[in-house]
Amino acid sequence: MTDTRVKNLAKILCKYCMKAQPEENIGIHSTTEAEPLVVEFYEELIKAGANPVVRIAPARTSEIFYRYGKDHHFDKVTPLQRAFARHLDGSVHIQASPNTRSLSKVDPKKQARVSKASKPLRAIMIKKKWCITLFPTQAHAQDADMSLSDFEDFIYSATFADRDRPIQAWKSLAQKQDKLIGRLKGAKDVRIVGPETDLKMSIKDRTFINSPGTHNMPSGEVFTGPVEDSAEGYIRYDFPVCHAGREIDGIRLVFRKGKVVEATADKNAKFLQSMLEMDPGAKRLGELGIGTNYGIQKFIKNILFDEKIGGTIHLALGQSYEETGGVNKSALHWDMIKDLRKGGALYVNGKVFQKDGKFVGGF
Repeated sequence: MTDTRVKNLAKILCKYCMKAQPEENIGIHSTTEAEPLVVEFYEELIKAGANPVVRIAPARTSEIFYRYGKDHHFDKVTPLQRAFARHLDGSVHIQASPNTRSLSKVDPKKQARVSKASKPLRAIMIKKKWCITLFPTQAHAQDADMSLSDFEDFIYSATFADRDRPIQAWKSLAQKQDKLIGRLKGAKDVRIVGPETDLKMSIKDRTFINSPGTHNMPSGEVFTGPVEDSAEGYIRYDFPVCHAGREIDGIRLVFRKGKVVEATADKNAKFLQSMLEMDPGAKRLGELGIGTNYGIQKFIKNILFDEKIGGTIHLALGQSYEETGGVNKSALHWDMIKDLRKGGALYVNGKVFQKDGKFVGGF
């Protein structure tokens, strides 16, 4: 029998994230590992009158693509891909890897080329309904240092799928985040301090966005786009960053006039450098996010969950979100997390806004 929490997550995706309507074309993208959730989500979309478009690929196809692909595979998108993006009304990508390190030996330049080529497709899809979530697999559980059973409990708790009224719980979080954004209205600058970190940036005339689980499931953050030439100082990220099948650890960045001028890492430093060289915008910040999901307290090496940890902030190199007022352009959008729960603080307009992971005035 299907886990009732899987059924609940499918309902959340259909009714809350997609708000699926009759005759809408909703894409479902995943691997064969996620079949239980794909089937339940498919059923919910059919019941809603939508047209599900299922694209499930065996996990090894990505490895084959990068191993044997030709230049046109990496540098062009096909007319079919363009048509697919244009005709979808929304899409859900379900992470479900049987091996999160399967692309660790792939030439990062190939991955950068694919990212550049697919940028027009992302520009189309980001204006529509979209959501990213995760189906628990053994590989993701191993990354999190958990048994599969414990990891399933973690995932369904973080997504509120283990609750009697999960959609209402997400609406409640959205209201709390609206109040937080109200406190940030009109803010001009922020400063992030902590171990090996002192970084300032301007957010003048920028807009904070409420992320209540409609695009990321789970979510729990408010975010904006820093003024592109304003970042000054240095930051050392506390957690490894898992990106494109690699783990990059001990990242330290130095910013001058908004641009990364020094970048080091204890692990996979060459990959870090290759991503920064992707295009001119890759060395500038596109996002400042503040995590608010205090139901997520454990780092699991998956940015979808880790950037939402209550008491952390994250900064993304690369592409800005237009709705924030950000104007940075890049094929890269790479989130990195700073933990403020032990000796860290976030200052807004020179005043303490968050200290040791807790908001001044509560949340």
